[in-house]
Amino acid sequence: MSTDRVPVHVSVLPAETLSLLDPKAGETWVDCTVGGGGHTRMFAERVGPNGRVIGLDQDPTMLEMARQRVAGLTVELVHANFDQLSEVLTARGIDSVDGVFADLGFSSDQMSEKARGLSFRDDGPLDMRLDPTTGETAADMVNTMSEAGLADVFWEFGEERRSRRVAQRIVARREEKPFATTADLANVVRSCVPRSGSIDPATRVFQALRIAVNDELGSLDRLLAMLPRVVKLGGRAGIISFHSLEDRRAKQAFRAVGLWQPVTKKPVEASDEETARNPRARSAKLRVARRIAN
Repeated sequence: MSTDRVPVHVSVLPAETLSLLDPKAGETWVDCTVGGGGHTRMFAERVGPNGRVIGLDQDPTMLEMARQRVAGLTVELVHANFDQLSEVLTARGIDSVDGVFADLGFSSDQMSEKARGLSFRDDGPLDMRLDPTTGETAADMVNTMSEAGLADVFWEFGEERRSRRVAQRIVARREEKPFATTADLANVVRSCVPRSGSIDPATRVFQALRIAVNDELGSLDRLLAMLPRVVKLGGRAGIISFHSLEDRRAKQAFRAVGLWQPVTKKPVEASDEETARNPRARSAKLRVARRIAN
């Protein structure tokens, strides 16, 4: 799939990421979440023509958009989820790399595309897949999953306190008419979850469904488990997360005794200046660790 669109997404914590991960000339790095290509380009410029950057993304449209940003640099873009990292490296005859990075947020470009169904602010198909070429959609999930299963998803992945009430209302409504659009689902959720300040009542349910549809936490667990095998001794790994479910996993993984030495004692967060320019950076947390001997 090709596209002439230019990515509008602004990478979060760019200076902090580059400083703490410190990619050097001639090194091999993997950007597990290319997105718009902002971080990927930074790594490629640092490692230079004698280095190598492999960029992964499960979204083929984002890879095509990113090609414009990394043109002329030593970057190879690969359509793959980051939990396939070991397979991607093995296929290229690479045993280990100097660094691995993952920005777990999804891009502004993905959010603004109504056909993806990631946002409840714009009505669109209830899809939510980051890789539109595979897997079941959010509509499939809300129209077929049991009431108890939906409640568990909303609680576990969205920490929605009214998860059972929302699940009950969804099951009752779908018996009359299956869910097909984001606005349809959002309105049902809003009917049984009261507003809290400026936060839309549908926020947690949509987050939970997106995580479930894309198996985001399972993929992250698999990535974190394989990092010690693919990062060289002395190499670095960095994770930018956007909610506690992700950050907790990165924190625990990077504190594994005998595997990692944390470079960041506490997660690095965006400055007031950056959040003023880029509100999406407000919830970003960066953790970095160095691979050490067993």
